[in-house]
Amino acid sequence: MERQLLWKEKRREIAQHLDLAKKVVEQVRQGSEVSDALRRHPLPGGGYLGKNALVAAYHHLVAEGKLAADPQLLARLRLKPVRTSSGVTTVTVLTKPYPCPAKCIFCPTEENMPKSYIADEPGARRAVEHQFDPFDQVASRMQALAEVGHPTDKIELLILGGTWSAYRRDYQQWFIHRCFDAMNGFPTATLEEAFHVNETASHRNVGLVIETRPDEITPEEIVWLRKLGVTKVQMGAQSFNDEILALNRRGHTVQQTRQAVNLLRMAGFKIVLHWMPNLLGATPESDRRDFQRLWEGFCPDEIKIYPTQLLENTELYTIWQAGGYQPYTTQELIELIADIKPTIPRYCRVNRVIRDIPSTYVVDGNKVTSLRQDVHRELQRRGTRCECIRCREIGQRPLDQRRLRTEVIVYSTDVSEEHFLSFVTEEDHLAGFLRLSLPYDGGKNAFIPELKEAALIREVHVYGQSVELGKDQPGAAQHSGLGTRLIHWAEQVARQRGYPKMAVIAAVGTRQYYLQRGFKRGELYLIKDIRSDDNC
Repeated sequence: MERQLLWKEKRREIAQHLDLAKKVVEQVRQGSEVSDALRRHPLPGGGYLGKNALVAAYHHLVAEGKLAADPQLLARLRLKPVRTSSGVTTVTVLTKPYPCPAKCIFCPTEENMPKSYIADEPGARRAVEHQFDPFDQVASRMQALAEVGHPTDKIELLILGGTWSAYRRDYQQWFIHRCFDAMNGFPTATLEEAFHVNETASHRNVGLVIETRPDEITPEEIVWLRKLGVTKVQMGAQSFNDEILALNRRGHTVQQTRQAVNLLRMAGFKIVLHWMPNLLGATPESDRRDFQRLWEGFCPDEIKIYPTQLLENTELYTIWQAGGYQPYTTQELIELIADIKPTIPRYCRVNRVIRDIPSTYVVDGNKVTSLRQDVHRELQRRGTRCECIRCREIGQRPLDQRRLRTEVIVYSTDVSEEHFLSFVTEEDHLAGFLRLSLPYDGGKNAFIPELKEAALIREVHVYGQSVELGKDQPGAAQHSGLGTRLIHWAEQVARQRGYPKMAVIAAVGTRQYYLQRGFKRGELYLIKDIRSDDNC
């Protein structure tokens, strides 16, 4: 009887919260700010409704026919619309604790965690809650994102935790299989079957990212990564000074980083490099010089700036205690990053400028986690700006295709001539881009047979708030034909340069998109004959 009374009371509370949420939604629809409407309708016991309740109320009102579907209203109600403003929804999962081949002095070594991660980081916390099970991590994250109104039909799967290439291959295959089963919504017998299902699933994988070390990248490893569906590789370059790398016991050289980047680019992967200022032996002045080496042949597509953070469970902490290391102050870091950020090429995206490590873990030096915002305030004060991709994305701004202009950036790497083809608004906001890679040797010496004599599409990305597959939204960049136009543009460039075919490193969930545009299935890539305009 007591349990029934408790359940009855709980249902009454849920209904009461839903009624309040519907009132808030109606006021927001009429023009009120979300925060103002929430304050007008506090909860009976104190506090305010969560924005997930507002999204639930919106869907209830639409289902009841009391409200017409309104994507703009839903975007206002979302908890963090910026999370999907780059066009896809990122789902992060962590691998289980496993020995790392490196002995870096700055890495935390927390028990029962993958190397370099601590349990209180947001992504790590979710992994621990689900005992590092990939299926549960993906399923729960998709549900949480959906509850606050984010589309989950286009998912970039970001696999973090230690060094991916050091894990056993049977574990890697099992891990990715479980992730795809979670996206598909049911178990499959093999990874190949899971891939096949995902090509037309409701939650498609449009990018698969792993992180590893430069000294783990070989031609054989690259073929294996493609068999697993990987499209983007993150690597910790950390520094481009061999003395600094050795001093911090990184375990690889600058030349190994260069070789890894070259192999990945020849295979069409998107490349993300991590760079760490304030390593042992570095100074703000040497870091400024070191950062410029990123653009000397390496030319990553994306970077993560991870200032060294002094943590207690590291070898660096012992060196600091003995007086052998001094962290930069917050102001020194802000000035350093504000100096280098405007030098980043327009074809590169800055994903992060600091890690998600809680400030309570940092012993000395910078403890501010809002470093990106502080750097941008400093740039504004100086009257300058960063022109990286993230700073120019169109985001949730409306798009008028008639007012777009085309922009081509051509730059040289160690192994290719890269063409960054893009559509840009009059205000210099980036609506979409394509990365076209033209090997210097015409692809004749490609180490993957199906890439011989092929121009490579390494990425096609249309920005703007993520729009569900099969749906249109007025003024949205996605599903407006920009992707197709970019592909045709790339084909014309490659054909003019004498390439007989085009290859694209397609994620599993984007295969159908390219197949519908004339590409054919290869073993690891999708291939298209471009020797005549008739094939476009």
